[in-house]
Amino acid sequence: MRRFFTLAVLLGLGCNFAFAKTETSVNAVIESTFDNVKAIEAKSIILTGDQIKEVRKSAKAPLDTKVYRYYDIIGRSDMLGKGVLITRKVRAKKATVLYAFDKKGILRFSEIMRFDEPPEYIPSPTWMEQLQEQRPSAKLTVGKDIPTISGSTLSALSITEGARVARALYETILKSK
Repeated sequence: MRRFFTLAVLLGLGCNFAFAKTETSVNAVIESTFDNVKAIEAKSIILTGDQIKEVRKSAKAPLDTKVYRYYDIIGRSDMLGKGVLITRKVRAKKATVLYAFDKKGILRFSEIMRFDEPPEYIPSPTWMEQLQEQRPSAKLTVGKDIPTISGSTLSALSITEGARVARALYETILKSK
């Protein structure tokens, strides 16, 4: 019985280390990309039924929630941009990605903040860089303008759909806030 208990505890501990988690803060990621950041203000938005329809249509992707966390990125003299946190299911577990847009609507970066799937499914930094500097008109479709990832197709789909949802939120709602 003691061996079974010891084995169960060791397996439980091992499972905790089998998932990729990041300790990077939202503020640190934003400050490393945007120059002259004076403040980062965390805010939330609850979408109305009409807003959900508009964002879903613009993103061409399903929405998992109607509540989103976003960040106003404020410079010394004006607004530098907005960051949007999107959490989506990859396979069986979720991933949270921070997408940041400058005031022109260009996707400056996407950073994985939490990834609960096994680490081998995390897209490489090189693949993630493809999402940087994307214009608002970019379709962001895996297999067309964004290549798939061998062995991590579901991760690629989830992250690019998240980018489209974040961009749709930015363009339809947050840009004017």
